[in-house]
Amino acid sequence: MLGSAWAAFDMTVEYMKLREQFGQLIGSFQSLQHRAAEMYVDLELSRSVVDAALISCASNDADLAAIACKTKMLVGETLHRVSNEAVQLHGGIGMTDEHDAGLYLKRARVSEQLYGSASFLGDQFASLRSF
Repeated sequence: MLGSAWAAFDMTVEYMKLREQFGQLIGSFQSLQHRAAEMYVDLELSRSVVDAALISCASNDADLAAIACKTKMLVGETLHRVSNEAVQLHGGIGMTDEHDAGLYLKRARVSEQLYGSASFLGDQFASLRSF
């Protein structure tokens, strides 16, 4: 899921460097730069959480089930957000089958069905922590 999110982000940033609107590159618009920066922060946070989960897995942490659940929840939310933004920032072409932005959106939704949505995983995490 993290790899899909990064691929969608990289593709979107490249598109923002090439696409012109109103005689300017869309990557020069401050509001779109802020959206890209928010995606980047989410991706870096997800990468850190995955790294921490891998360390816990390697050390046979007793709380591994809860850590894995929390990690899947955060990375799933990131993939959901980044795939939505990728389609939005690509505009109309993002929803066509001819462009990969829609592919990442579909992949994100299938991942939610396969691995659990954020609300499902939040409930799982709470039950593992006995909240």
